[in-house]
Amino acid sequence: MIAIGSDHGGFALKKALMAHFDRRGVSYKDFGTYSEESCDYPVYAKKVAEAVASGECERGILICGTGIGMSITANKVHGIRAALCGDCFSAKATRQHNDANILCMGARVVGEGLAIMIADVFLSTPFSNSERHLRRISQIED
Repeated sequence: MIAIGSDHGGFALKKALMAHFDRRGVSYKDFGTYSEESCDYPVYAKKVAEAVASGECERGILICGTGIGMSITANKVHGIRAALCGDCFSAKATRQHNDANILCMGARVVGEGLAIMIADVFLSTPFSNSERHLRRISQIED
């Protein structure tokens, strides 16, 4: 299951991603926000990050205006490797090399079509399990 969350700036893009997931049969849990009313992004970043860190959800997606605030906040939760991606190559590489478990995107940076492609790549790309990447992830977590 995918944990998904946004602030008011990412709400419309989150709704578009959820509609895409519905069409594809991808299960997700929406951690809010539930409207375009102004809110604080750390609240939703923490909810998604904690759901992924606890194992309640396998991976997460966070969306705010730029994706930066969400990624900073999510990465403060132990066990989270949140990656801000604005292209498909980065989404693929962060899964293969960093075993990133949360994708962050900026709704004011990427359009709906590109965001859907980025999310699909992120969710479908496995971690390489390469020794060098495992070693580096271990160094991040120390």
